[in-house]
Amino acid sequence: MWWLSALGGAVALLTRLLAADDAVAVIERIAPVLVFLVAVTVIAGLADAAKVFEVAAREAAHLGRGRTWRLWLLVVALATALTIVLSLDTCAVLLTPVVLAMARQLDIPPKLFAFTTVWLAGTASLLLPVSNLTNLLALHRFDQLGLGLRDYLGLSWRPAVAAVLITVVLLAVLFHRDLRRSYVVPPTPGIDDKVLFWGAAGVCLALGPAFVTGVNVAWPASAGALVLLVLFAVRRPSELTWALLPWRLVVTVVGLFLIVGALTAHGLEHLLDDVAGTAPGGLLADLRLTGTAALGANAVDNLPAYLAMEPLAAAEGRRMMLLLIGVNCGCLLTLWGSLATLLWRDRCIAAGIHISWWSFLWRGLVLTPLVLIGTVLALNLS
Repeated sequence: MWWLSALGGAVALLTRLLAADDAVAVIERIAPVLVFLVAVTVIAGLADAAKVFEVAAREAAHLGRGRTWRLWLLVVALATALTIVLSLDTCAVLLTPVVLAMARQLDIPPKLFAFTTVWLAGTASLLLPVSNLTNLLALHRFDQLGLGLRDYLGLSWRPAVAAVLITVVLLAVLFHRDLRRSYVVPPTPGIDDKVLFWGAAGVCLALGPAFVTGVNVAWPASAGALVLLVLFAVRRPSELTWALLPWRLVVTVVGLFLIVGALTAHGLEHLLDDVAGTAPGGLLADLRLTGTAALGANAVDNLPAYLAMEPLAAAEGRRMMLLLIGVNCGCLLTLWGSLATLLWRDRCIAAGIHISWWSFLWRGLVLTPLVLIGTVLALNLS
């Protein structure tokens, strides 16, 4: 995926399908997003090394008291909180292997937890700007419209709640047999270094309040990453490797945006005008815009789909939220609908769990229409 994106971006530049000035403008636009992505990935990686997520998952197993449905609800809460505060990619990368390993140790069918993490990584990523890279990009347009963080939250909280509730209910219906199982409560894992553990846990907990202060999210994320880098440099320098840096994600994001920038410069926007519509309207017009965004995300990934459709929604905050609903909550039909989904599947394969494209698609065909309709209705309530 990353090398295809890099190749496409390079072709767009070398053939001058995207002018150099336009390419610079694209990079400047996404630079804060890239800084946030790198910083939060470093935080998540070091928190994982400090066993923050492993302890959280095992504590959830203890709190579940041997009942799978209780454990699952705690994983739901953990996945939702992790997605909201540390982004959907963090949930996909870090929580997925933890809960799959936990399911294997407890002899619980792993697909319940696999789909819980990937679905909530998408549908729980509306609430805060930091929950999804698309939200961070949308802040630029919100600022241009004179709308701040409070305005964003005023638009996002109802659809965000609806998306999570619909996802949880559908998971309970699809996996009701697995939820009836019981398990033997495992021992709590030991903590190798309490200073690193509590330091990493403290940084993760502090990020939530920091992200809703209204400052550019790249600043608190960078500060948290710096704190943990210093802490690990003193306590466990062996963990500080280049593998912490998500360079493939950075290359993928940059390449995708250059490709879409080139397509937009050559008429893509006019084509999307005809498909999605540009004039605000009633419920059907809202669903048309959101549905088109969802189809675009499943076809080419949600980040370039957002960038391509942004001009169609940039006239008002409400249409921007409809676009975000489509690319965030509607990207769960294909295994390439988002970077988080690709990362999630890699973690499943590493854990020895095969999720076929058909298995993913048919469940997504049940979830996606329900989530899109429910979230658009919730937005209309505001």
